[in-house]
Amino acid sequence: MTPDGVRRALFGFYVALFFAYLFGPLAVMGVTAFNDSAYPQAIPFGHATLRWFGEIASDDELVQGFATSLRIGMLVVLVAVPVGLAGALVMQQIHARARALYYLIVVSPVLTPGVIIGISTVIFWRDLTGVTHTRFLYNGVTLTVLGQSSFISAYCMLIFLARLQRFDGSLAEAARDLGASRGQVFAHILLPFLRPAVLSAAVLAFLASFENYNTTTFSILADKTLTTVLAGRVRQGTTPALSALAVMIVALTVAGALAYEVLRRRADRRQREERRTAREAERRELQPALEAG
Repeated sequence: MTPDGVRRALFGFYVALFFAYLFGPLAVMGVTAFNDSAYPQAIPFGHATLRWFGEIASDDELVQGFATSLRIGMLVVLVAVPVGLAGALVMQQIHARARALYYLIVVSPVLTPGVIIGISTVIFWRDLTGVTHTRFLYNGVTLTVLGQSSFISAYCMLIFLARLQRFDGSLAEAARDLGASRGQVFAHILLPFLRPAVLSAAVLAFLASFENYNTTTFSILADKTLTTVLAGRVRQGTTPALSALAVMIVALTVAGALAYEVLRRRADRRQREERRTAREAERRELQPALEAG
């Protein structure tokens, strides 16, 4: 075998090993979700069954944890996306010498361990709600939303910063020269340009919130999310019902990603058609002048 053949064989072996390591556990989990064995196992495979999916619907603790995770995820999106957008806009406006310090401050929650964020959130809001007599805010859902948003908003900010790098500031300046207010510039020029980033940040915020465990396990208090329920079940001993739940979550995630990609491509195609139409209209307007010249 030639050296090139050996190199290609080793590369193919590495790629196969990588994908086996990446998708092997998912494949085993998928098989155990449809195996009628009471213990999650792929081999030997007995008879195909859907009973484990039915057990999920009848498990009140899992259903309640799933509903709580959905509610927290949506609230995190409503908090983290606007905060991340505001942080990105401030980054574009402050003096260049202060940007490094500002960036370090706003990104620091990402570098902070989730355990620290969860514990500090509980301690801070416990004391603050006690002093301000707003004890009704001291509950697991509110604390988890605040704790998760503190670092998820930084992820959203990074997405907006990447999008703002491609923004043409002359468009905003031209609108201001024509009499548009800052609010009108933001609503009619900047926000439409940032729409893909807003969607991406919302999806990222929801998924990061839904799967978070380190911060949630301390800030959720007496409530339970899906991740905390699953962690407790795994300690007691896993069942095929958990594999069925994982299959459902993976399927929903893949379906959501595909739907988002389809919508994004349709939006890009629409924008290209609009630009092409605008160029053709401009060419038709200039054609008489060019012919006359």
